[in-house]
Formats: sequence, C-alpha cells, structure tokens
Amino acid sequence: MPELSLLIPARSEMFLSQTIENILENIEGDTEVIAVLDGGWADPPIPDHPKVTLIYHSHSIGQRAATNEAAKVSQAKFVLKADAHCAFDKGFDVKLMASSEQLGKDVTQIPRMYNLHGFDWRCKRCGDRTYQGPYPTKCEKCDNTTDFERVIVWQPRLNRKTDFARFDNTLRFQYWGSYGKRPEAQGDIADLMCFVGAFFFMYRERYWELGGLDERHGSWGQCGVEVACKNWLSGGRLVVNKMTWGAHMFRTRPGFGFPYPNPGIDRARQHSRWLWQDGNWEKAVHPLSWLLEKFWPIPDWTETDLEEQKKREKHK
Repeated sequence: MPELSLLIPARSEMFLSQTIENILENIEGDTEVIAVLDGGWADPPIPDHPKVTLIYHSHSIGQRAATNEAAKVSQAKFVLKADAHCAFDKGFDVKLMASSEQLGKDVTQIPRMYNLHGFDWRCKRCGDRTYQGPYPTKCEKCDNTTDFERVIVWQPRLNRKTDFARFDNTLRFQYWGSYGKRPEAQGDIADLMCFVGAFFFMYRERYWELGGLDERHGSWGQCGVEVACKNWLSGGRLVVNKMTWGAHMFRTRPGFGFPYPNPGIDRARQHSRWLWQDGNWEKAVHPLSWLLEKFWPIPDWTETDLEEQKKREKHK
C-alpha cells in the first residue's frame, strides 16, 4: 500500500502527461498518482505505469468532486492534492512525509511555491523563442505569423517565489509577500494564513475529518481559503514547508486560461463567507476572529472590520 497518493483533478488538461512524468521522475518514496480525467480523455494520453491510476468521466463532475473521488480511491497514509500543470522538487514526497511525522496529524503543509516556466514558443523560421502564452500571432524577430512550435521547459522560476498569502475582508485570496519579513515567518516551517490552492499535503484521515473539499462551493474557487480555514478553525495548523517546493503554471491571459470554467465563482465566494464569516461550519472550535487576531495586523482588514466580525460571532 502506498504511503502517499497525489490527487490530480484534470479537465481538458494538455499538461497532465507532463505533470505526471515530472512527479514520477522526482518521487523517492512509496508514492502513487491518482488522476481524474474529468470530462474527457487526456491528450496527449497518459502512458501505462504501475504507480498511476486514472479515473475517467465523460462529463465533468467539477474540480472539488474529482479531488474527493481520488481521495476515496486512495488507501495511502498521506494525500497531496495537486493541479494538473505542476512540477516538483526532487524527493518532495519523502521531505513532506518526514516533516509531517514530526509536526503531527493536525498540521497541513504547503510546499514553497514557484511559478512554473512550462514552455516557450519557438519561431520555426528564425528560432526566436517567446515565453509561454497563447499561440503567437507573429514573431518579434521576423515576418512569420503562422509557423511556431511549443518547446517544453518545465522548470521553476526561482525569482517568482510565494511563501505567504492571506484573504481580504471579503475572503478573497491575496498574496502577502511582506509577511515574510515578520519574525514569526522565519524558519524552515512557518505558519501561514492562506495559500493559492494549487497543492496541499496532509494525512488522508485528516482530509476526511475536515470533510474533504466542500462541493457546495461549486466546481472550484476559494479552495485555499477553505482548506486554510478548516485547518485553523478546527484547532489544527497550516504551514509552509520551505525545505521543498512545487511549481505551478499560472494561466491568466486571454487564450491561455484555466481549463476549469467557473461561471459560479461568485457562488463559491458567497458560500465561503457563509461558512467562515457567518460561523456556519459545524467542526469549528475557533471563530474567524481568532484566526484574524493570530495574524494581525492584516492588510485590508481594519479594527472596525474585526469588531464587526466579533459582533457576528456573538449573535450566533
């Protein structure tokens, strides 16, 4: 039985094969991959491998539901949810497992995150290369407008590092680089308020104690806020492990977007506020104001915001 299962929800994901190949190259422990092909077969296809299990759905069930399904298939001690467009540090699996054994069952880890340089476009006429994005409309060095090829790079951008993040007073994710200068942010393992949602690591038993991913949010959106609040408000802990890393491909340009469409992102945010600001998560042992005070001061949060939050909690 594997010690660790990587849970990968993948919808119309052209980089899934590259992600799985990178994982298999870099694992050093008894680690498997469980990928959910959510709404279509992988293109390019995933080669057969004894450490890879594929689950296929002809119609998409959503990123959260796909992650939960993969977790139900797992029999491993640990699970690591990962997006289908990522790269990882050599031995990331054994590093996270070793830290988890020391930190304890109630601690969820986020590896240090870098932006992923997945590929370049190369002009077939002059050889000029441009950074990843939608298919080019013209070469900047010659008159080519049609003939380009994708060249895989698949390396972390070491100058684009993320250790810390937060959420604002509407519970929307925000980066928080300045937090890294605070004394409590030092060391190889440090508490963090929130994270991107691209990957997180925990005991599988803990994943289900926290209820898995709450599908009432919809397909995706607010994942980092959800996992962060569940860990902290249940009496657990969320940390960044700076001794290992994952790199995530960000696709925010027109024609180069995230494969999971989500016209219901407002629904996800509304449900998130209902859970955490309105105090409707039944497993909470701390209110949201406790978490705010733990990381205070927080940009976008005022003393008035904090007092209003405490008033909501008082009237529950």
